Amino acid sequence: MAMRSISTGRGLLGGRGAMDVLKALQTRPMATEASASPAVKVLPMDPPPPPSFAYRKAPTVLATIHKFPSLEPSHFEAFPSTFLHAPLRRDILHRAVIFEGDCHRFGLASTKTRREIHGSGHKLRPQKGTGRARLGDKSSPMLRGGAVAHGPRPRDFATRLPRKMYDMAWRNALSYRYRRGQLVVVEGELEMAEPDKGLALSVLRAHGWGNEGGRSLLITRFERYNLKKAMAELGAEGRVLTVGEVDVKDLLEMGRIVIEKEALLHFQEEHSEE
Repeated sequence: MAMRSISTGRGLLGGRGAMDVLKALQTRPMATEASASPAVKVLPMDPPPPPSFAYRKAPTVLATIHKFPSLEPSHFEAFPSTFLHAPLRRDILHRAVIFEGDCHRFGLASTKTRREIHGSGHKLRPQKGTGRARLGDKSSPMLRGGAVAHGPRPRDFATRLPRKMYDMAWRNALSYRYRRGQLVVVEGELEMAEPDKGLALSVLRAHGWGNEGGRSLLITRFERYNLKKAMAELGAEGRVLTVGEVDVKDLLEMGRIVIEKEALLHFQEEHSEE
């Protein structure tokens, strides 16, 4: 005989015996279920993983201080990582170089307008009857010695850049040199006993600072007369600038920077992050 199923609630059970099975399951002792099924151990939950901490830079970096002219290492000096190990920002450096170039443009090109031409304003020839083109006075742009139409006039090419962004460009340029090992910090003064270009050239070639090594920029805290005169006679071997003459472009265009420690501390105070 085919089994006939009836619906009880939401399930499907067959015949009258199905109700008895349900009652038996409901009245089944818990001990029987526990003995029938194997024991299951409940393990404690694993502790949550520790929070992931963001990478933090060291607050300071070490720079080797050398003796001049032997370049013998003297000691280490600690500098803030925000000053000598700042992340590279090419866009900030580009804006600083453009800003400096605009500030250095004189904008003195000038031409005379018609009112500035010396002479009479009398009309040179009649308007009609001569068979020639009509012409005004001698200041006309069509004549030799006359005014210039739409010519250049003195103007200011300077652009604006926030001071904090410009300070960031300084720190970026020095940090770029520091990471590449092209920042040589010298203890004391970058000075020679006499303005001897032969002595200066021998020092540059001994350390690979000359033209063959990509030239060098020597930065001093104050003007060093003997060194500056000797380097001026060498020409393309390198340059000597004081802290007041240096721009961001100067820090980037040569092979390396040789700087006095006092000058570097001056830049740190002048272009700090605060």
